[in-house]
Parts: sequence; C-alpha cells; structure tokens
Amino acid sequence: MLSRTADHLYWMARYTERAENLARLLDVTHQMSLVPQSVATENQNWGAILALNSLEAPFGAAYDEVNAENVLRFMVADPANPSSIHSCLRAARENAHAVRGTLTAETWESCNATWIELREQKFEQILSAGIGEFFDWVKLRSALTRGVTFGTMLQDEALNFIRLGGMLERADNTARILDVKYHVLHGNGNGAEAGEEGATDFYQWGALLRSLSAFEVYRKVYRDAITPARVAELLMLRMDLPRSLHACADRIVHILDEVANGQSAETGRRAGMLHAQLHYARIDDVLAGGLHEYLTDFMDRIYDLGEGIGRDFLVPAG
Repeated sequence: MLSRTADHLYWMARYTERAENLARLLDVTHQMSLVPQSVATENQNWGAILALNSLEAPFGAAYDEVNAENVLRFMVADPANPSSIHSCLRAARENAHAVRGTLTAETWESCNATWIELREQKFEQILSAGIGEFFDWVKLRSALTRGVTFGTMLQDEALNFIRLGGMLERADNTARILDVKYHVLHGNGNGAEAGEEGATDFYQWGALLRSLSAFEVYRKVYRDAITPARVAELLMLRMDLPRSLHACADRIVHILDEVANGQSAETGRRAGMLHAQLHYARIDDVLAGGLHEYLTDFMDRIYDLGEGIGRDFLVPAG
C-alpha cells in the first residue's frame, strides 16, 4: 500500500477515535461536576483536562478563566484548538476525503455526514440542548462510522491501518481518562456523613466507568461494590474489556504483525514488550509503584509506538 494512503487511513481513524474519547472525558467531568463541591474544586477538575492534553497555554491565550463553560467551548467547538472535537471530526473527514476511492461508500458517507451535521451546530445550541446529549451523539457517530467500516470494507491492509490508528488512539485516551480521574476520586474526602460520602463516591466511580462503557461490565465481573483498585484493574489489565490498555496493546501487536515490512521489526518488538508488561502485570504491584507513574510511562511508550509507525509505514513528518 502507498504510504500516503496508509497515512490518511491511519489518521482518519485516530481523529475519529480521539473525538469520541474526548467526548467521553468531557462527559465524565461534566457528570462529576453535578455532585456538590466547591467552585474551586470544580474548576480544578476542568483545568486538569487542559493540563493532561498540554493545552494550558493556548487556552490561556484565548480565555481569561478556567471554568466549565470556557473549557467546554474550547474543547468542543473552538476551531482554533486542533484538539477540539470540532477540529478532530473535521480532520477525520479531510483524511477520509483524500482516500475516498479506498473507502466503501458507507464509510465515507458516515464520516462526511458526521462533519456536515456538526458544522451546522453552534456551541450555544449544543449547550442549550444539553451538553450530555451532544457527547452521546459524538460517541454514537463514532460507533456508527466504526461499525460500517468494519462491516463493509475488505479485510486487507487498508482496514489494518484503520484498526491500528484506532487502537493506538484508544489506548492513549483510556490511560488519560483513568489518570486524570483516578486520583481525584481516590483522594476524595469532603467530610460528608458516611452514607452521603458513599453515595457520592458510587456516583462518581460509576460515571468514570460509564465514560469508558465499562459500568455494566464491572458489575458483571466483580459483582461487588466499586473500589479504586478494581476499577484500575478492569480498565488496565482485563483482556476481555474492549477499551482496556491490555486489550488495545494486544490488538496493536497483532496488527503490526500483519502489516510488518522490512523496517518495522523494532516497532513490533517495542509493541510486544508493552503488551507483555500488561499481560503479566498485577494491579497490586502497579498501585504500589504508583499508578500515575505507570500510566505516564505507558503514554510515553504509546507515543513512541506512534513515532515508530509513522517512520516505518507512513508519510515522513515535515
């Protein structure tokens, strides 16, 4: 396959997945903001999203204050922010347009229709209609595009690069969502009565699990109260949860094996090492060594894999 075609397919999938996962992160932050808390704490939680995506400087240049409305506007609809949902879905559509001949009609139409519908919505309209409904729409459109892609495209290299981009982006964003929310919740202690605090914790942990489509899975697997260690284990180490770090790493290894070329052996080796680390890890050891440190290292290694994939298969940067 031509590296330019592979590049467009790979980034089409990454931008679509990025928009979905950003919607998930913003949705769980919005749900947690509905729980009684101080204004300072709420704004700190919104600021954590900017910090996690290294967007404090561009946000500060455009907005005077970190609060819910400003962060939502910046991350949802600001065309000047390349990481906003608006920018991601526009970039996904542009990459799809560049390789229309490789995609099936259903895949192209789904991606194009998503962008057309989004560009007609103003942020004020999204906010007045309910920001939660908008996040559900983004997740639904991403799932629809993914479904028609896997259901209609030939099982060849083109589909492998779409899958590779999606899995790499999903792994990175699952780690980001868990990292930014785990410590906020694990350290939560507001002096409430035991029953009230328990109910609040359950709501917030439930919101985190729902943001990754894992709430029902958690109840089925553990059949017990929600605990921080089990949430981390489910989202990181369970092979049977589609959005877990382990599941994503496993698929990345297999896809790299299928598209391997004469110069990709080192990238494949690094993917295999990352997968092995997750495959044989125990959550007690991960937490003892520091979850934030583990996730930071994981995100660095995912970034390194992305660099390797770009070097081995795609259009050289610059």
